[in-house]
Amino acid sequence: MGAQDDFGLWEQELGPGGTDRPEPSGLRGPLVIAVTMAVGCTVLITLGEGPLGVAGLVLTSMILLLWRAGL
Repeated sequence: MGAQDDFGLWEQELGPGGTDRPEPSGLRGPLVIAVTMAVGCTVLITLGEGPLGVAGLVLTSMILLLWRAGL
């Protein structure tokens, strides 16, 4: 094995296909937050705080939409 072979191995390790495990998509965090907020707003609506629950749902959906868009 020469220096050229070692350099090829090093390039493979640092290249985009060097890792065996897939990159996480980052979708789990926003999904957990969305479900938690939806449940919380539904509880508010059920307890009689309809306008507050609806406002929370609208605000949450806007935040998640902007988060997903990367803004």
